[in-house]
Amino acid sequence: MNETDFLAALRRMPLHPGARGLVDDGAVIDAGPLVVTTDTLVEGVHFLPHDPPADVAWKLVATNLSDLAAKGALVEGVMLNYPLGDAAWDRAFLDGFGAVLTRFHVRLIGGDTVSLRGPRVLTLTAFGRDAPAPARDGARAGDGLWVTGTIGDAGLGLAIARRGYGPIALRDAYRRPLPRLTEGRALGPVVGAMMDVSDGLLIDAVRMARASGVSVAIDLDAVPMSAEARAHGGDDRTARVAAATAGDDYELLFAMPGSAVPPVPATRVGRFDAGEGLSLHDAQGPVPLPPRLGFEHGPGH
Repeated sequence: MNETDFLAALRRMPLHPGARGLVDDGAVIDAGPLVVTTDTLVEGVHFLPHDPPADVAWKLVATNLSDLAAKGALVEGVMLNYPLGDAAWDRAFLDGFGAVLTRFHVRLIGGDTVSLRGPRVLTLTAFGRDAPAPARDGARAGDGLWVTGTIGDAGLGLAIARRGYGPIALRDAYRRPLPRLTEGRALGPVVGAMMDVSDGLLIDAVRMARASGVSVAIDLDAVPMSAEARAHGGDDRTARVAAATAGDDYELLFAMPGSAVPPVPATRVGRFDAGEGLSLHDAQGPVPLPPRLGFEHGPGH
């Protein structure tokens, strides 16, 4: 599949007016202040070489939309940087790309194509507008720590995708996450701090606490886990630590004053206090911190 064929397929996607039909080298966006985010998925790091290309496309878009959800933004559009390679893989990717754009009412603004040998490197940039844009550094001592949805499904789903069998719902949580755009719009104006859970509940909670200059205590028993995750991976302390460190959840993690109730379904999992660092506890008492709080890029990861 050459560049001309690929661009012709992209022109059949939902296009942003500023894309100018993808016949120009630049796009024009007139949408006021914008929130901009970009994510790169690397084959063998963020997705498995045998993951279906359509699912890779879905995840590429969804991870960026999750960042916009954490800012309470409306989605303006996306730009795709794509490495052309195997024609069948490219066509399957396009099928998934069109599906995820349609599912979340996203318009393509533009991007770039290159030729690449070796592992695929896929980059998407997303633009949001009308965003309250809460930062990570707004948590205060006494605030509650809340999270939407459930934690740990995607971590189990990755293991299922690797071995080729297991509950489909968990595998799909890893391959096709659902960005919390509606919840982000509702939470954006009322939270003190907010971010998405991409690298793991524990490590992302620490990042929020550190940015805010406070400590965070998490009740491991309160971490919400789906029925499928509990049935497949267990519900003891070890399973809950694994869920809280696995990553790829793409739920919203946010801080609200102690007595406040969020306007969307969510679970209170902890509390911010004066000081620094992370502590864990459950019904049995203090929980030792695991050696790895979540995913971090760098040597050994």
